[in-house]
Amino acid sequence: MRYVLVGGGVAAAATAAALRRRGFDGEIVLVSDEPEAPYERPPLSKDVLTGGDIVPARKPEWYAGNGVELRLSTRATAVDVAARSVRLADGDDLRYDALVLATGMRPRGLPGFDGDRIHYLRTAADARALRAELTGAERVVVLGAGFVGCEVAASAIGLGKQVTIFEPEATPLARVLGVKIGAAVLDIHRARGVEVRTGEYAVTCTRTGDGLVLDSNLGHRAEADLVLVGVGALPNVELADEAGIATGNGILVDEYGRTSAPDVWALGDVAAQQHHGRRVRVEHHDNALRQGQTIAANLTGEEKPHTDPHWFWSDHYEHKLQSVGHASDLDDLVLRGSVEEGSFSAFSLTDGRLDGVISLGRPGDVLAVRRALHTPHAVTVDELRDESLPLKQLLSR
Repeated sequence: MRYVLVGGGVAAAATAAALRRRGFDGEIVLVSDEPEAPYERPPLSKDVLTGGDIVPARKPEWYAGNGVELRLSTRATAVDVAARSVRLADGDDLRYDALVLATGMRPRGLPGFDGDRIHYLRTAADARALRAELTGAERVVVLGAGFVGCEVAASAIGLGKQVTIFEPEATPLARVLGVKIGAAVLDIHRARGVEVRTGEYAVTCTRTGDGLVLDSNLGHRAEADLVLVGVGALPNVELADEAGIATGNGILVDEYGRTSAPDVWALGDVAAQQHHGRRVRVEHHDNALRQGQTIAANLTGEEKPHTDPHWFWSDHYEHKLQSVGHASDLDDLVLRGSVEEGSFSAFSLTDGRLDGVISLGRPGDVLAVRRALHTPHAVTVDELRDESLPLKQLLSR
């Protein structure tokens, strides 16, 4: 029996590890178009840029020791669901008994912004190229104040660079955190000397003899030694789509991770999954790791849905932003603490039950909510706001 895993991130590695841990003794073949064994992507915008190493999802020797065949620098070009095979770029066909698609995402391109000194960040190769140029740069411009843009800006500031961010929204991370919390992130970066130009975006990029000149929609100009484009990412659905597997905003899967094709599964950033009655696609490390464990369970005889609450974190200098669950309305969050002081939790509440929390500098609140999300509890707006009432006790009643 052979299971083929397509993808070079933590999702594929977690699936392989969980399969072996659960006693699967058939063949496992992991196919990745990158030269490295699967690695963790969160450090690419942080530690790797400031001199750290790539963090492997598993030590390289683990794969050989556990009978997992790595087909690196090898792209999967087609899936034949009727023949149960994957065509590789080198012409090989891999027959499978089960296929797991963990094809991840790619950066969204910005027309007119490519070539020398313009960077996108998704892979280890991207991070190494950015780090090499960042060392000698003085002026860094970041397009987009999403998670990648903000984290790269923080890394560049830590290296003593002059940083400008263009962000068309009113605040950083407004679409995923809301304007109020985005304003707190904005204050954090401005306090560190980042020039954040909100409501503004670059429309042209001109090369000069020793750098780049960007002109904005508002007629302003910024000079740069290098540019990081962080305007979002797109799920890599092409392999599934061309095979006739149902796709949308990602590869469509049920709560177990099954696609529309027999014995084909999908997980990680690319999977748009049924989760507690709604379809979501989650682009975070922890979700990919846990989905790998779920799919391995299902491949070894269980019938296990993926119901874990979604959790993520993002580092901004010494500040750690975390969230768990899903905020039903970003404009109607219940605040505990102080946004102005950079220590708060913002709760999403529906009919006395928590949907999720977004927290800055309060990891204990995140842990308490994570434990409570799928257990019985009842709490009021006034109780959540009252810091004299311990959150852990409120949610354990």
